[in-house]
Amino acid sequence: MTSEEKDADTTLDPQFKQENGEVYRNPTEVQMSQIVLPCHANHCWELSVGQLLKWMDSTACLSAERHAGCSCVTASVDDIHFEHTIGVGQVVNIIAKVNRAFTSSMEVGILVSCEDLYTDRQWKVCHAFATYVSRRTEAGKVQLKQVIPHTQVEQMEYSLAAERRRMRLIHAEIITDLLSSSTAQLGECQEYEDAVPADKTRVESVELVLPPHANHQVSTFGGQIMAWMENVATIAASRLCNAHPTLRTIDMFHFRGPSHIGDRLVLKAIVNNAFKHSMEVGVCAEAYQGGEPLRHINSAFMTFEVLDSDRKPRTLPHLRPEPVDGRRRYKEAIARKKIRLDRKYIISCKQTEVPLSVPWDPSNQIYLSYNNVSALKLMDTRNNWVLTSEKNKVRLYTLEENHTLCVKVEIYVGVPAEQAFHLLSDLRRRKEWDRHYEECEVINQVDQDDTLYRVVTPSVTKGGKGKDFILLASRRKPCDSRDPYLIALRSVTLPNHPPTEDFSRGEVLCAGFTIWEESSAVTKLTYYNQATPGVLPYISTDVAGLSSSFYSTFSACSQFLEANDSQGVLPPSAF
Repeated sequence: MTSEEKDADTTLDPQFKQENGEVYRNPTEVQMSQIVLPCHANHCWELSVGQLLKWMDSTACLSAERHAGCSCVTASVDDIHFEHTIGVGQVVNIIAKVNRAFTSSMEVGILVSCEDLYTDRQWKVCHAFATYVSRRTEAGKVQLKQVIPHTQVEQMEYSLAAERRRMRLIHAEIITDLLSSSTAQLGECQEYEDAVPADKTRVESVELVLPPHANHQVSTFGGQIMAWMENVATIAASRLCNAHPTLRTIDMFHFRGPSHIGDRLVLKAIVNNAFKHSMEVGVCAEAYQGGEPLRHINSAFMTFEVLDSDRKPRTLPHLRPEPVDGRRRYKEAIARKKIRLDRKYIISCKQTEVPLSVPWDPSNQIYLSYNNVSALKLMDTRNNWVLTSEKNKVRLYTLEENHTLCVKVEIYVGVPAEQAFHLLSDLRRRKEWDRHYEECEVINQVDQDDTLYRVVTPSVTKGGKGKDFILLASRRKPCDSRDPYLIALRSVTLPNHPPTEDFSRGEVLCAGFTIWEESSAVTKLTYYNQATPGVLPYISTDVAGLSSSFYSTFSACSQFLEANDSQGVLPPSAF
């Protein structure tokens, strides 16, 4: 174990006692512990990632079936980043539980940690999310029951699951658009005299699906297919560098169709591109029986490194792509690398590690939107807010943590939730009730749910400069009755809107509204703001002095909403 390995960040709840005194345990939780034996290991005496994927899939599937009460199949797996390898003799601990159920699918969170029995230490290996679909029964299509979160962590994962699902549903379309726009700007592939021909890395292997490879539904285990894919991808990576590679990431992938006992599974892999310290391997799985045509089962992109004796990534040889398709894959791998880095940087970082004002462009829009909404949802699930004061039915809460001050303002308004959502979604109308908004203009209507604004606020001091903000506003409607309407705000930077001498550029880390429907005519409106030195003026003045500005501002907000209630709900296109 290296000095870089840290104790496991298990992201589990502290023990939560129920009213009867018993310690609460999530009813969908399934645990698996396996000691790594030589038969599970690769040539480096480390646990084969393929074997780990099989264990992860088995554990997660059992959790899904425990919730569904019927058979389930793997539909997709989100990005997996393997932080550490696991050695022979160490113990793998896997915990899986259903975060949220939708109509017939559910998201299962999978946490993998490693345990050293001799030092009594544990550390996190990876944290993954997989989607499982319930299979039809004799009674017809299964309608899954809702997951009821009981703890703060469960509430957080429940809330974020809706946003992750939204990303999955549009992932393929977004990636296709980004690849087509990015590769057109890359130009020709560079030629190197010492480059390794891509054809040298090509691998094709066939597997006969036997009963041990299938689950209790006679379908091939998703984890088994992933293990076979990892095997051929590792061979392809080894042929490029003539060394033993280490798998670091697997991009999000979807199973396109089922495979069954008796299928011949054809697995193909090739190195698409080699960068300085990593390489991307594309791998495809297809199935057939008898003389039938090949059925596409799955495709995936895996990133490998080659580590030296100090466990540092080695420099890799250059790759010479094949003509036409090879050059296309070469360029697409470059585009995917940028997308991958954006995704990891924006989504995987803890909220405190994501810098203010991340540059916005179409390639990272989907991930900035996810981060924007997720940050607000995380604040909404916190349960340690301190009620600072209450005036005129406006409640002010604060939360001081990790050198940041978060503010929460809560009011009830006599307006339907959907109407309040549409009125507050258009930031151009905010100056009608918030004196801190002097000007607001739309820079870019990105899509129906996301808009870029420039907001101008007055100077806090007499004669000083006003502030301007470049904000990404992301709006979401509820998935079901357990979700609020949501409007999330965060700062971004735009090359065509740099800071100017006339204004001091301000930044918002996380702010926005959650809008809960209490009844058909009453709505609970909650405003959040994570305070930073450059945040809106009234955050810096009102929290310290607890002045009446918050109360007057949100009383004015209530009056604005109620005065405009008779206008009717505006269509999204109006924004």
